[in-house]
Amino acid sequence: MVKGSFRGRAWVLGCAVLVAARIAHAAAADALPAQPALPLVVPAPVQVAQGVYVMQGNGDAVAPANRGVVANNGFIVGSGGVTVIDTGSSYRYGRAMIEAIHTITPLPIQLVIITHQAPEFVFGAAAFRDRDIPILAHQRAAELIRDRCAICLKNLRHTLGEEEMAGSRVTVPDRRVDGTTTIDSGGRALQLLHFGPASTPGDLAVLDTSTGVLFAGGLVSIGRIPELRNESIPGWLAALDQLAVLDTRLVVPGFGPPVQRQDIMQTGAYLRELDAGVRRAYASGVGLTEAMRTVQAPSFTRYRLYAIAQPANVQRLYLQLEKP
Repeated sequence: MVKGSFRGRAWVLGCAVLVAARIAHAAAADALPAQPALPLVVPAPVQVAQGVYVMQGNGDAVAPANRGVVANNGFIVGSGGVTVIDTGSSYRYGRAMIEAIHTITPLPIQLVIITHQAPEFVFGAAAFRDRDIPILAHQRAAELIRDRCAICLKNLRHTLGEEEMAGSRVTVPDRRVDGTTTIDSGGRALQLLHFGPASTPGDLAVLDTSTGVLFAGGLVSIGRIPELRNESIPGWLAALDQLAVLDTRLVVPGFGPPVQRQDIMQTGAYLRELDAGVRRAYASGVGLTEAMRTVQAPSFTRYRLYAIAQPANVQRLYLQLEKP
């Protein structure tokens, strides 16, 4: 089997497991009569450094009860304008985020940066596009949004409902970078850091150089099992090692509370434990179905999404080992 077809098969199967688990997770709520969607209340912006604000999601799986408000995003207020980091899982969230920003500052929003293509981070972008605000991502993330996010949007519509996802659409970034670079946005110097394929092929981390706050996007997850989709485990571990030596004051993960830089290696510890467990099972002749049931990461069983994401992650890595 050629490399491309293998990766496509693994990606589709991995998504199928995640979707099935999430549908089961939300089945009780789905059985209730449909109710009109109430105005979306987004997390209050919390200032973590001068001009740097975090809007922290609850870190759980997307479900009707949380209305998809699960991932972290934020914004940086400079002397001339605002830079937004990630946009949430729906048009409603993006619109509510814009309103929340304008309770903090009257300055215009000048740029949106998407750190990676996971659905919890990208579908609010349409609300910014409708206001002619540029949207920037890594080239590979933009390509994945274009090619694959229609499937993610369909899944979110199933989970959250048509009314909750009203106005949400695939919004392909119109500005792209292909490597690490420094930009000026809103009067702040921002380093856009790309370490090669890691949690996704197009991960960006965003460092505000004046405060040392790092938005790590999909590279770091605290208290929540990362969901493997388009990862390179060696590249991901190498990226975490490079993040760990940066001169950062605070790290904002994709999920979970802001942490000190030494704490980001929790994600690396999970990846190593997962990878080692799958390799042991495969080498011992354990079949895929049994591996998905038995390969555990004992140090992380209390993390959010463990029951959902762990077997799907095992499946994905096992299929990679089966690659000819």
